[in-house]
Amino acid sequence: MRVLDGKAAIVTGSARGIGRATATLLTEHGARVLVTDLDEDVAREAAESIGGETAVFGGDLTADGVPEAVVQRAVDSFGQVDIVVNNAGYTWDGMAHKMGDDQFRAMLEIHTVVPFRLLRAAAPYLREAGKADKEAGREVFRKVVNVTSISGTQGNLGQANYSAAKAGLVGLTKTLAREWGPFKVNVNAVAFGFVETRLTAASDEGGESFVKDGVEIPLGIPERMRQMAPMIIPLGRAATPEDAAGPIFFLCSPWSNFVHGQVLTASGGQTTGMTT
Repeated sequence: MRVLDGKAAIVTGSARGIGRATATLLTEHGARVLVTDLDEDVAREAAESIGGETAVFGGDLTADGVPEAVVQRAVDSFGQVDIVVNNAGYTWDGMAHKMGDDQFRAMLEIHTVVPFRLLRAAAPYLREAGKADKEAGREVFRKVVNVTSISGTQGNLGQANYSAAKAGLVGLTKTLAREWGPFKVNVNAVAFGFVETRLTAASDEGGESFVKDGVEIPLGIPERMRQMAPMIIPLGRAATPEDAAGPIFFLCSPWSNFVHGQVLTASGGQTTGMTT
């Protein structure tokens, strides 16, 4: 029997990068996983590649009703929700004194408001299900893992919006841990440093971008910053998405049942700069 057999998980932003590696690892250990992305076709391609028992959802998580629809898709597909990994997000960097309100609020929406709305929608299947188990004398653990960043725990140059949003996610994590702990819902976060994803790809020569509400948002960081990785990360390299999936998996597993309300830093020892 695999360690997550019988469990159903939502992993947001799971068609690429950290989310995809996490969805893959969860399915390998028996979980059924809802794969989500802004583009449903991309999510479907990822789900087919991941294998295992998966379902698919495509849509903008910041739009009205979408977080609630994500939870409903998981329930319709699997009949339950046991694990929620709030991973979806992007960066929109700029110096604070030049940053507009829309640029600041965009990071709060995707990194703080969306996880709140998703978890509120999932409460009947996490908190209330745990309450029913408690009343029946059963101890069943369910899991929430919020993906934050060392930018949110220590700040980062050019990321006032992202840092504030990820710090807000830490506050949400610790508060829900207090509220949902009595019902055996473990709520934790992982704070990553530099991870090799499209958010940290070289941006110098026509780097990737995407359009959000009619605004083209560039992704990636300058190559000169990427070259600094061995100097600022004691382990000597950036993390791979698979490296990042490991601590998330731990916090979804039974081995983390007594880990609660914590922010696990997974940065290779990095303490400054180039966060994702």
